[in-house]
This record gives sequence, C-alpha cells and structure tokens, in this order.
Amino acid sequence: MKNKFDISDFVNVVTEQSIRTNLVNRFVKRRKEYVLTQKELSIKSDVSYGSIRRFESQGDISLKSLLKISLSIGCLEDFNELFKHEILKNLKDL
Repeated sequence: MKNKFDISDFVNVVTEQSIRTNLVNRFVKRRKEYVLTQKELSIKSDVSYGSIRRFESQGDISLKSLLKISLSIGCLEDFNELFKHEILKNLKDL
C-alpha cells in the first residue's frame, strides 16, 4: 500500500488510515501463507483481479468483495467480532 503521512506515524493514535494499512498488510501476509497469487485468489474468491490489486495497493474494496476474499483465506469468522460489544454509557451498564 502506498505510504502517505498519517498522524499515527508520529503519535500513538488509531486512525482510519492506520487501520486500513494494518488490515491490508495482514491480508497480504495471510494470502501469501496460503501461497496464492492475486490472480489465483481472484479465481478462488470470484472477486475481480482489479479489486484485489486495488485493495492491496490502496486499501479500497467493497464489503461484499472483502467478505468473499476473507472466506477464501479462512478469515470470514473474524467479522463476527465487529460491533459485538455493547456501548457502555455509564457505570450502571457494567
């Protein structure tokens, strides 16, 4: 993924860009662990090669395509953790 300056490069803060960069890096690592090229993953997941290339270079992909490629590399279950925890508004919620 092309590096751009982000506030998280200088201070310990979570940003959209830092999350996107880390997600893409973990995805590429997992794809390579499965010994899949981008083209092979495209065929296996039924997601266009261009979408996979764009995701790995820019961090841009539709949710539908992200779910498909995640299924292909054994990570679909990870999405069950998103938005799982209730928001605590006060101590009584504990």
